Amino acid sequence: MTPRNVPAPCRAALYAALVALLAHANAAPAAETATPAAQVQFGGQCVEGLAEGHHVMTDCATTWTDKAGKTYCFSSDAAKKSFLEHPDENLKRAQDFIAASSVESTEKGMEDFTGSDAEELVKASVAAKLKANNGIFPFDDPLNGEQLKLSFDGVDFTRTIDGYGYFPDVKFHDSTNPDKNYLIDFWVVPVSGQLQIQETRIYKAPLMVDGKWTKWAREPVPWWWIPASEHPGKVANKRGWEVMSAVEQNATDVSSKNNGVFKLKDDKTGKELTLEFIDTHQPVRQLDDSGHYFACTDFRVVGTKDQIYDIDFWVTDKDGKMSVDQVKVHKVPELKDGQWVQVPRYEWKDLGSSHVVP
Repeated sequence: MTPRNVPAPCRAALYAALVALLAHANAAPAAETATPAAQVQFGGQCVEGLAEGHHVMTDCATTWTDKAGKTYCFSSDAAKKSFLEHPDENLKRAQDFIAASSVESTEKGMEDFTGSDAEELVKASVAAKLKANNGIFPFDDPLNGEQLKLSFDGVDFTRTIDGYGYFPDVKFHDSTNPDKNYLIDFWVVPVSGQLQIQETRIYKAPLMVDGKWTKWAREPVPWWWIPASEHPGKVANKRGWEVMSAVEQNATDVSSKNNGVFKLKDDKTGKELTLEFIDTHQPVRQLDDSGHYFACTDFRVVGTKDQIYDIDFWVTDKDGKMSVDQVKVHKVPELKDGQWVQVPRYEWKDLGSSHVVP
């Protein structure tokens, strides 16, 4: 979602600051710089500073390189020491802060592109790797360090998140075992008038359950709902994203207890549904001013392609933490004239007054 309820002067000031920051990051490094700016992460900003919610430029005289070969800069030896006490946690905090603080410039850049453009970029990137590796898509699994050798199956769908970019969800399978399926998310953002792949991570990986391979969502929660978390220095109101995060976290938690399947009892038929999560609808709705929210989601019947349920979630803000209070079937798939269509159980007017959360 976009930070539309931030006062216009604040948004303008934020955008100006980001432009100045990017200009600084792209400037030629000083003579004493130990590592060229083009070879470091975050444009040479102190990664410990970012983890604490601050933009601090450095000369990259103090650096650290992770096991993936990515180099990070620090403003001092003390900052580096502090960061390395918990490098994985601190790096995630830095990445989250960057994602939250660059909303304005990313939102503006997205005006010239669509999700289809992001898909075409990802397809071209995958095709180039396949060509260079004899039809194999190599991918390093950060969980165990294994280099996966994958075969490309196509783009499943693409999430478009205003202010954050595009997130094509891409299907692969192990090149030696077609039953071992992966979903890999590509994070695509506009940079200097062009779309670029910012990062690529495994969303779901194969897991052997009862003698069969199934897809299992990775923990921590998929990084494409980074904006839902709180970060120092964040200025935009993202209540809608916090609600979405609570909903999708609930879906992940329930699925993790049921071998990757979201199980839900249909309150009308009494049937237990076996589903897999697809996406959360936008916008989220606020039911009242007392911290009660509402979100619609799509779930696919396990083992099918186009039998889609619309599932509603009621969420409450309890002492600053979003929690799911109720889950209910809104629309059910029915076969009509050879096609599966969604048939509603109830309409919005039955829920009383509500308003959209940005």
